[in-house]
Formats: sequence, structure tokens, C-alpha cells
Amino acid sequence: MNREDIEFTGEGGVTLRGWFYPAENAQTPAPVIVLVHGMSCVKEMHLDDYASVFAQAGLNALVYDHQNFGDSDGTPRQELDPVLQYRDIRNAITYASNRPEVDPARVGIWGTSFAGGHALMVAAIDKRVKAIVSQVPFISGPATLDRLIRPDFLPHVRENFNADRANRFNGGEPTMLAAVTPDPMGQAAMPQPDAYEWFTKTAADRAPNWKNELTARSLELAGEYNPGSFISQISPTPLLMIVADEDACTPYALALDAYERAREPKQLIVTHGGHFDFYDGKNFDEVSAAARDHFTKHLRP
Repeated sequence: MNREDIEFTGEGGVTLRGWFYPAENAQTPAPVIVLVHGMSCVKEMHLDDYASVFAQAGLNALVYDHQNFGDSDGTPRQELDPVLQYRDIRNAITYASNRPEVDPARVGIWGTSFAGGHALMVAAIDKRVKAIVSQVPFISGPATLDRLIRPDFLPHVRENFNADRANRFNGGEPTMLAAVTPDPMGQAAMPQPDAYEWFTKTAADRAPNWKNELTARSLELAGEYNPGSFISQISPTPLLMIVADEDACTPYALALDAYERAREPKQLIVTHGGHFDFYDGKNFDEVSAAARDHFTKHLRP
């Protein structure tokens, strides 16, 4: 698959790096899909597979690493700031729209996991977006923390957030937290066993620059983020939401509730499986084809 190494400027003047996949067999400027990954992920973690599916269908595709992660610049390293991330999606749209291969009137966004929430928010506020796919989306930080962190652990977690704030205020280094852990009772941003299995295997196989750490502030910022509250504002941009009925990372019930608040035109696909079956597992062919068809339908000339 033909692709080009790219870089463009993100929020705060930070350089973001990624890949551009030109639409195959395109004789005139074609649509572009901006693809964005989830919590702590880097672009090598199967974004290239989705981009290839889209490019083969005559769609340009752009993938990149969030600032502070992977090949992109930014500090503190390994810090997830949802506001910077969704604003950088808009910067990526601007960059892509100025490429000669791209028809700027036909822009789609595809976000998965944490960036599935970003996609909802960006589609609601940036009407350059003409089609959106939100896959196993992060809907609500407060609701997700309540579901994924034991109530007796929450006071300790909040004490750690406060201690980290004080330490950073006084010039200390950010407190770091594991992204995943083999111990379901251990402290990690994603303590689920399937998260540990997928991240460590995928990093070993194809993403050596992934790091099993996040700043503690990343979890605090994620817990304040509520992108699902924007979902009713996406219309009339066509929405496709794809969820998994055994998702233990981004609770699918929250996604279904959010989908009910979305206005038409909208489509929901519920697949059988877990959160990570969408990347290299049994559901990839189904959901990548569904996303491709959604974009080709709604981004026609």
C-alpha cells in the first residue's frame, strides 16, 4: 500500500506526525477520512489496516499520533489531554483539506475507543465534517470511572490526583501510571485483562514505540471529559456508531444510551465480542467494511 510520511502543526505549535494514504485510482480530488486512535495508542496499532481499506475504496486516509505520543512531539510525554486531542483532529482536517488530492467539501472522521468520543464532539462542532464513524466510543468520563473503578478505590484515586497536582505545582515530575496491567486489582488506566493482552501483544508484534504508561493527570482529565453530551448536535451529519456487546473498556450501555439521544440520520451496528476484536480480531472485516460503505455512501460527489 502506497503511503506518505507527513507532519503538520497541532495545538500549541506542536508537530504531529503520521501517514497519508492516497485514494486508489482517483483521477480527481477525492474525499478524505481522518482516523484517530484511543487511549495511549499509536498509529501502528492497526490504524494502517483501516486506512488501507478506505484507500482501496477511493478514499484518501490520514492517520497520525496524538501529541505527546508515538512519533509526534509534545510534552509531558505520555499525557492524554482530551481537549488538545479533539482540537488536533480539527487541525488534521485543515491540513488534509489543503492537499491537492483532497476534496475539502468531502471530509469524514473515524474515531475508535477514546477517540470515538472525540469523533462525536468534532462532528458536532465542526461542520466541515460530512460523515462520521464512532467505534466502541468513550462517552462519559464520570460515568465510565464510576463503572470501572471500585467505589472503595475512588477516594484513593482522587488523593493521588491531588498529590500529583501539588507535586507538579512545586516543579516535580508528573506521576506516572501504567496504561495496562496483568493484575485486575492493580492500578492502571485500563485494568481489564483483555486490555493487557491486546496492548502487550500488539506492541510486541507491530508497535515497539508504544509505552505502557500514562501520566496520572491523563486519567484525571479523561474523567472530566464528557463528549457524549454533544451527540444530539451532530445531525444532519450522518452518524454510524459501532459497539461491541462484551465491551469491558468503554461500557456499551453508555454508547447505546448516547445513540438514543442522537438525531437522524444515524445507524447503529452492535457486534458480538469485546473491545479489542475490532482491530485484529474476528470483527475487523465486518466493521471496516461497514465504515467504508458509510463513507462512500455519504461522501459521494
